[in-house]
Amino acid sequence: MKTASLFYIDGKWVEPASAEMSDLIDPATETPYARAAMGSAEDVDRAAKAARRAFASYSKSSVEERIALLERIAVIFERRQREFAETVTQEVGMPISISGTALIDWCKAHTAATIEILRKFEFAEKLGTTTVYKEPIGVVGMITPWNWPIGQIFTKILPALATGCTMVLKPSQLTPLDAVLVAEVLDEAGVPAGVFNLVNGEGHTVGDAISTHPEIDMVSFTGSTRAGIQIGKASADTIKRVVTELGGKSANIILDDADFPTAIESAVAGCFFINGQACDAGTRLLVPRGRVEETLKLAAAAAERNVIGSPADPKTTLGPVINKNQFERVQHLILTALDEGASLVTGGLGRPDGLKAGYYVKPTIFANVEPSMTVYREEIFGPVLSVIAYDDLDDAIRIANDTVYGLAAHITGKDMDVVQRLAREVRAGSVFVNSPDLDPMAPFGGYRQSGNGRENGEYGFHDFLEVKAVVGHG
Repeated sequence: MKTASLFYIDGKWVEPASAEMSDLIDPATETPYARAAMGSAEDVDRAAKAARRAFASYSKSSVEERIALLERIAVIFERRQREFAETVTQEVGMPISISGTALIDWCKAHTAATIEILRKFEFAEKLGTTTVYKEPIGVVGMITPWNWPIGQIFTKILPALATGCTMVLKPSQLTPLDAVLVAEVLDEAGVPAGVFNLVNGEGHTVGDAISTHPEIDMVSFTGSTRAGIQIGKASADTIKRVVTELGGKSANIILDDADFPTAIESAVAGCFFINGQACDAGTRLLVPRGRVEETLKLAAAAAERNVIGSPADPKTTLGPVINKNQFERVQHLILTALDEGASLVTGGLGRPDGLKAGYYVKPTIFANVEPSMTVYREEIFGPVLSVIAYDDLDDAIRIANDTVYGLAAHITGKDMDVVQRLAREVRAGSVFVNSPDLDPMAPFGGYRQSGNGRENGEYGFHDFLEVKAVVGHG
């Protein structure tokens, strides 16, 4: 059995302050496959102080030095990419067909984009008689989720390294092993001691310690809205900058002129991506009222074409959800949808046929979903899609915006004037048109209860920077 018993602090692999260990459970088999150390406030204190010491010199490193570091990281990650993919597949249950392609490709593309941006980024500009300097904010506490683990780690550490910040990373306690691999890559790449520090552990201990530590200047958090609210409150006493990317209940609007077989196939695949555990998934599928029956047939067929099984099998397209708690939560929400009157099109309660173990959920589609229903309102984080009819474009916009969230929206159609109108009127941080490829230059973040701040691309640098005005210097 694998063991992750050490933390990476101040350039060394060190023993945690506590001997507490936690079993990691394979979501495909429900059996332990590894053990990981759980950190404490004392570990965070060591890491934060190391990061503060390192900030004095790393914040003054040259752009050329940072580019060279990022380039070394890219080379080492490329060499170890298969190890990363297999680790994530076991930790999360993410099909290897995704972890070995989309996830790895995202990390590589994001690294290349960060290097490209850093080559051109202006850390000083003249405005009248003033020189405006963009300086690293300081020590950043990073708290990352389990659903897109190394992707979210890269999304945070790369702009931090590029802008001259130092950091303390707490990955999800469910996925610590891929974070250990990240630390190994950074160590081999020659990250200066104290610039990157890794402390595994739970949110109520390590996460709280990061949020309240006086040496940490900023917290970058991705996860649930509930946890984001707690982090914001905990960080308030030290006036930290808190940047969050939180939950979503995104609409996927299919226009009447769309190629419906292709559009619905893509919509179902997008909703069920990462086993239905993508924060920006289009879980509310909005279609013209006159196309509902056609949509239900196409969507059911697409859902039933999923190959459900071992995530290590390259043929698998749908694996398990992350753990027992998530499985039971999704089952409860499916039952609630049925009790509240939604019509089951395919899927439903229980595991898929033939699977007696693993946290597998039947790919599930509901129709006749009303705004009063829980399935309409609540983020499920499982392979569950709601089909909702709209009467006209104004109705589609109203339904799309009828949520406390605002992370993303999806639009499929041929008339770009109509598409652009919808894109401007939907209240969401990202609007994906006609199922585009991911763009590492595109900023990502939410409106309303989906968070604040932006990650990725040049906008992803901004949250890691303080703005200083030297007036009269110009």
